[in-house]
Amino acid sequence: MKSAGGGRSPLADRMRPTTLDHVLGQERWTGPGGLIRTALEGDHLPSLILWGPPGCGKTTLARVIAARTRQHFESVSAVFSGVRELRAVVERARTAREKEQVGTILFVDEIHRFNKGQQDAFLPFVEDGTLVLIGATTENPSFELNGALLSRCRVVVLEPLAEAAIMTLLEGALRDPVRGYGGRLLRLEEGLLAEMARRAGGDARYALNLLETLVELSGDDDDASAERRLGMGDLERSLIRRAALFDKAGEGHYNLISALHKSLRGSDVDAALYWLARMLVAGEDGLYIARRMVRFATEDIGNADPQALAITLHARDAYHFLGAPEGELALAQAVVYLATAPKSNSIYMAFGVARRLAATSGHLPPPLHIRNAPTTLMKELGYGSGYLYAHDYEGGYVAQEYLPDSLRNERIYQPVERGFEREIARRLGYWRRLKGQGNM
Repeated sequence: MKSAGGGRSPLADRMRPTTLDHVLGQERWTGPGGLIRTALEGDHLPSLILWGPPGCGKTTLARVIAARTRQHFESVSAVFSGVRELRAVVERARTAREKEQVGTILFVDEIHRFNKGQQDAFLPFVEDGTLVLIGATTENPSFELNGALLSRCRVVVLEPLAEAAIMTLLEGALRDPVRGYGGRLLRLEEGLLAEMARRAGGDARYALNLLETLVELSGDDDDASAERRLGMGDLERSLIRRAALFDKAGEGHYNLISALHKSLRGSDVDAALYWLARMLVAGEDGLYIARRMVRFATEDIGNADPQALAITLHARDAYHFLGAPEGELALAQAVVYLATAPKSNSIYMAFGVARRLAATSGHLPPPLHIRNAPTTLMKELGYGSGYLYAHDYEGGYVAQEYLPDSLRNERIYQPVERGFEREIARRLGYWRRLKGQGNM
């Protein structure tokens, strides 16, 4: 198989499965009784959105469908195509339907790159059966596709390939004499394929590209008779640097920051450091991470450890001052502190209660005795009358009501018995007992 430049096409393209039986890792959809297999057997395919990470088989499935279906098959890329190309596809589909009595399947790679207006252009033709749409996307369709278009399609969620499936692909490439390296004398170090499968992270294309790079850099490609020994050292030297799956504007961005937040909340310091590193390695802005950590300090720690907020703000300032990579250590220090600090969401919960009361209780005025009285008239009306100045009393506390009468018995803040909030709870209990003994 030759490439456009005259050379051999990439190994990942040569090893691409051509039948459903050879598609690995997606048996839920391609196995007996699976949606795609059943639809192809009856040649009655519904509109589909193939959603999954790179290298999981989206384009492969589209090509298998193209080879199996008796319908016309059209393919466009949302990266390179526009409205003109779509109109041409629709015209050909109408002609096929009217003159040949066959339908048309349209495969749109990276469909999320079409804007909402372009997506709307599909709607009438999908709805009236002119087109069966198969869209491939790495992004969450709930966020990236129009609701009206999404409601007319079945979403097929494709998973990253398991390491065992990646191993099978690599072993197949080593054995295949036509498409792979079956005619070469390759001796692999024990565990090398397993390490390659692990590093692929579920991406079949990456794994095959890695194998191809490893073989090509190991010796003269023209001398197939010479034995080549491939080991871990060769792997490290030929390793393709693979950025973590991450999109600052997409679902990966929110998944990783969510993973960090939940690891901190769960007091798992190792996981928290890992997710922090994942984001920084992928190019996330450290100040964005710092902002989320500040939020965490108030939402999930609060007064259980009031120092958490100060330390996180200092980490933000240090990162802002030093930049990357030096400032990243300050973020790591704060992550360790936050993960190991006592946790309390009582401030978060209390403020939620306060906001709901504020929204539903109407315009309740403050009690007269705590109102400001800057004028004679206001004093005559009773503003400030009977106010007790707390510092005039022992312990700096005096029994006095500060809420409106209708909210007098509300208990908005409920501290937990962890960290410094244990001391706050003790103080509140003492003051409430004094208040119960006072003359209200």
